[in-house]
Amino acid sequence: MTVSTRELFGLPIAALTMHEAVSLAERAIERRQPMMFGVVNAAKIVNMQRDDELRRAVLASDVILADGASVVIAARLLGRPLPERVAGIDLMIALLERASERGHAVYCLGATAEVLAGVERVVALLYPGARLVGSHHGYYGTADEADVAAAIAAARPDILFVAMTSPRKERFLARWRGALNVPVCHGVGGSFDVLAGKVRRAPPVWRRLGMEWLYRVAQEPGRLWKRYLITNSAFLGMLLVELLRAAPPRIAGVLRRRRTA
Repeated sequence: MTVSTRELFGLPIAALTMHEAVSLAERAIERRQPMMFGVVNAAKIVNMQRDDELRRAVLASDVILADGASVVIAARLLGRPLPERVAGIDLMIALLERASERGHAVYCLGATAEVLAGVERVVALLYPGARLVGSHHGYYGTADEADVAAAIAAARPDILFVAMTSPRKERFLARWRGALNVPVCHGVGGSFDVLAGKVRRAPPVWRRLGMEWLYRVAQEPGRLWKRYLITNSAFLGMLLVELLRAAPPRIAGVLRRRRTA
């Protein structure tokens, strides 16, 4: 499958549906070829402007998907539309469903030991065909990172989910992907907390309206309100700059069409 992309804020965002992303992963598993998914939302795009290492790590992904509704809206406003939002947690669930159907081997890295145990129970209950070949919590030191990577490689999973915050998960995957020998790697952030039932996900109507971030803030206002206020404001500023840059060519195109009408 040839992956079409849309350039947004200097990033090649894949113009894929969820179905197409899962099909791409399935092909990678069949061929034992590496396929690393990266996902971006407004906050990560803003942080990438300030953190060169994070930017390089995200760009090391084979496919970068629009995790946030704001990215999809920005793409539409800039005249570079994406077919749909492919949220990281939804891709994780879709891959677990496919793993259950096909008997794929799964490794889970990240979160606390308690949350990880909850994830293992949910996977066994809801996705019984998926073979959970290993797991490791995310609270290990830098000195242990090589051993964690070696344990993943030894387990030979088809799919690796990395549930750590940015930029740690991106840096881990960029640093170790060559040694992991895993066909599909997907950084899922805080998705293990949701899967284990520790954190509630926004209802579908909130997601459709692009307000999932606000639902998260309502659950953890003390920790998240400032982060979202700063990053969302910065993202709107970046979008405005891009819209102003795109305006002259658009106006010229409209004038040309009117002259030839």
